[in-house]
Amino acid sequence: MKFNYKFQNLLGTVYKKGDILFTNDGNSVISPVGNKITIYNLKQNKSNTLSVESNFNYTAIDVAPNGSVLLAINEKGEAQMISLQTCAVIHRYKFKQQVNAVKFSPDGKYFAACCSDTVFIMTAPCFFTGQFRSFEMKRVFKKAHDEVTCLDWTTCSRVLAVGSKDTTTKIYTVDYLDNFNMYSLSGHTDKIVGTFFEKNSLDLITVSRNGQVCLWEANIDSEDLVVSQIQISHAKRRKFMKEEESDDDINEKHVIEKDKEEEPESEDEAKVVKAEDDKRLHYKKLGRHYIGDAIRKADHKVRLTAAQYHKQTKMLVTGFSNGTFFLHELPDVTLVHALSVSAHRIGSAALSPQGDWLALACPHVGQLLVWEWQSEQYVMKQQGHSLDMTCASYSPDGLYIVTGGYDGKVKVWNSTSGFCFVTFSEHKSTVTGITFSANKKFFVSSSLDGTVRCYDLTRYRNFRTLTSPSLVQFSCVALDGGSELCAAGGQDVFDVYLWSVKFGKLLEVLSGHEAPVSCLAFNPSLASSMLASASWDKTVRLWNAIETSTDSETIPLTSDALQVAFRPDGGEIAVSTLDGNILFFDPLSSDQTGSIEGRNDLGSGRADTDLVTAKQFLKTKAFTTICYTADGSCILGGGNSKHVCLYSIRESILVKKFVITQNQSLDAVNDFINRRLLSEFGNMALVEQRTELEGDDVSVRLPGVRRGDMADRNVKPEVRVHCVRFSPTGDSFVVAATEGLLVYSQNAGIDGTFRPYRLESGCTPVAVRDSLKRRSWGDALVGSLQLNELNLIQECVEAVPPTDVELTVLSLDNDYADRLLNSIARLLEDSRHLEHLILWVKHLVTGNNRKFAPSVLLALEKVLTVKYSQLSKICDFNKYTIRCIKTVAETAPKREDDEDMDVSDHSSGRGTFSDTD
Repeated sequence: MKFNYKFQNLLGTVYKKGDILFTNDGNSVISPVGNKITIYNLKQNKSNTLSVESNFNYTAIDVAPNGSVLLAINEKGEAQMISLQTCAVIHRYKFKQQVNAVKFSPDGKYFAACCSDTVFIMTAPCFFTGQFRSFEMKRVFKKAHDEVTCLDWTTCSRVLAVGSKDTTTKIYTVDYLDNFNMYSLSGHTDKIVGTFFEKNSLDLITVSRNGQVCLWEANIDSEDLVVSQIQISHAKRRKFMKEEESDDDINEKHVIEKDKEEEPESEDEAKVVKAEDDKRLHYKKLGRHYIGDAIRKADHKVRLTAAQYHKQTKMLVTGFSNGTFFLHELPDVTLVHALSVSAHRIGSAALSPQGDWLALACPHVGQLLVWEWQSEQYVMKQQGHSLDMTCASYSPDGLYIVTGGYDGKVKVWNSTSGFCFVTFSEHKSTVTGITFSANKKFFVSSSLDGTVRCYDLTRYRNFRTLTSPSLVQFSCVALDGGSELCAAGGQDVFDVYLWSVKFGKLLEVLSGHEAPVSCLAFNPSLASSMLASASWDKTVRLWNAIETSTDSETIPLTSDALQVAFRPDGGEIAVSTLDGNILFFDPLSSDQTGSIEGRNDLGSGRADTDLVTAKQFLKTKAFTTICYTADGSCILGGGNSKHVCLYSIRESILVKKFVITQNQSLDAVNDFINRRLLSEFGNMALVEQRTELEGDDVSVRLPGVRRGDMADRNVKPEVRVHCVRFSPTGDSFVVAATEGLLVYSQNAGIDGTFRPYRLESGCTPVAVRDSLKRRSWGDALVGSLQLNELNLIQECVEAVPPTDVELTVLSLDNDYADRLLNSIARLLEDSRHLEHLILWVKHLVTGNNRKFAPSVLLALEKVLTVKYSQLSKICDFNKYTIRCIKTVAETAPKREDDEDMDVSDHSSGRGTFSDTD
């Protein structure tokens, strides 16, 4: 159970496509990221990715009014009802076609889904009544002449407005009503982007893609709707009435008398008929407004792509394809704000339930931001890598993760909160390698633009740029244990360049390789300056970076070397080769100490363009990235596959295989191709799907048309693992893959696994609590460590008085002390008893000259760094607040009664605050 790692979070990808929305309390934003869903808590400044995974990318999501259920639908129409309390899928349903929009009714009894030209109204689970009905069909409407795009419910949850591409908005009802059947609103000249009801009213607002906003007024209120006693359609009702009236024995005289009875005999009866017609629902257009005329005149290709309306504050937000959004106040359509947040299309918009926060998402660059329109400040502004990530590296304490991508950007992520807090854009090409310094003060990155850049984490700037005499595309970078030497390998020039970080001077050019240098690694030991370089020339060379000579020890290999890594203690190196093997060598004697053949374990999927089977394609697989675990006993490897393998080095066996994704929206995930797509012309999945182009006049790309991007193809990205890195604390590792940076941790999710340690027969939770009652602190603590339950350990640690902590620590064995320190490091994250836990840490670290594992000490350093930053902010706030109050009190003019009060205060021995106070 040592390697019980589970998926914890997804970094590097903020938003892919689909709807974004706020939770019911307004404190969090829910964003679909591929086939996963991430919740960004804006109050606690944390992100959490749900462990639920779909087979395809999510496109439509909505939260139930009670806030406990999330309905998520992927691009293939597969719906999942997800519980937000347990993060488990309650029920599944297949619509068998793409769902454009989905929304719960305000009372939570129903939800509506728009599929093609059809609207489905289904029952939703009602937890407040104790009933659960799984996707029962209530009503189906198929009245639109084109695809339906958006929908909205009235406050009473009885009427539904649905917008369509046929430029009309149709009004449907859940129940059959006597004074209303179906209503169609026309007046737009482009497809409908948003339809919104007013609060507690049937008045309607419709927004089209060309910027038109129409206001519609209903002649009756929602309370005037009359529900039919017999719930059947009007057509069937008329049919039944005709059948009842039809009789073969009716004579002509009876028919004539009946017709006379139906004729209105007076004006009063005519007024009654007119009053009944007035009670039926009718709409009147109050006005039409045009939004974004100025930007549309500048560029006629600009289209309105997203719209959202807040019913309480009557605020309408509209996003356009050029990255501009407008905020208007209705019904006068008064412009409140206009801001450009990006140069790309705004795909979705959302307003918080309180109406103060506005969320916007851009799918092209993966940007998500939350803006407070009243104070005009950003609450959150996050953007992932627009292209795949190529490399990643942990900080020495495991608190930060730095990533580089094909877009040339370098981002620093907080592993605790999951947010990116700084982005560097100095590189002009792909970032190929990145590594942290041992002193945590800076990190370096290499790029194909021919530069190696050093970044300062204190001032967040590029303080050093290392270059070569001639232009070289650098493929890898490494730092020595003392953070004084930096080495980079060339891709087009087969040399290794060595610089001094302090002076920025090129010290040496190490020549000898006859092919591109694929990877570099310094010995992490401070006593050694050994540099290992792996190349495609089937060799690994060991250099002494301090000596001026370029002599090296050459280790021949059977195939091209792809990656090289040192064990954390520097006593072994691992090399992955192109033939799918991982070889281990002694760096001092250059002798091979072991090997792992992992090609069959890596697995292979068949891409749409592959002409051979996955079994044959498996022969070309290899580990393109490897990494040692924190204790050096195992090695982690990944490649162009959906699998990440963890091997035991001593036994040379596979310990665990992790499947990073099941997203079939990516290529090469499945081992077989759907034979229905195979034809005599090849795989039909490669045929481009011609869909409507956003911002272009033509909806279909015709042959010979020169407008638009003719190189834009519908190609699925292939699943790949670009980099794997283990945390120095040993409790987590990251995988830089096609979908983003996946974080796997031992403490992820709700884990009810029983993992005891040296468990004895009489060790039970009841026995531990009995020992606490008898004040036997040592026995209780040992019992809780044997049961290995964090809540029980916390109960024992907090029960021990501060005066008995030192004696209790002295009675523990070294193994138990190591596990206790690791548990205290986890307790420090959320516990309020900070001083008491630090007292435990003090006696554990200083007592009996114990030696703890480096990973445990790094985990403790990580959480103490976080606590220090949190407390320092509070202390700074209090210090400057007191200083401000003191300055205001000194500069304020004194009155006579204040002077008398000051004299009385001094006489009683009380004075004012001084600087030392």
